[in-house]
Amino acid sequence: MPKRILQGVVVSDKGDKTVIVKVERRLKHPLYKKTIRSSKRYAAHDEANSRKIGDVVKIIESRPISKTKSWVVVEGAA
Repeated sequence: MPKRILQGVVVSDKGDKTVIVKVERRLKHPLYKKTIRSSKRYAAHDEANSRKIGDVVKIIESRPISKTKSWVVVEGAA
């Protein structure tokens, strides 16, 4: 099964070797047909501690690294 790849924006870089990435997706409301923005935050592993707040990055699914981290930063998507 292929690993999921998501793109988002770094919203926190306070943890050691960890960044919090906010991934936004758009969906259409089933009844009212209005486009809704929905977002979710993922803790991702950043080995080099090189990502800063506001960076656009891609993250990929991985084995669990800690209790909340199951994603790894692959690259800056910009």
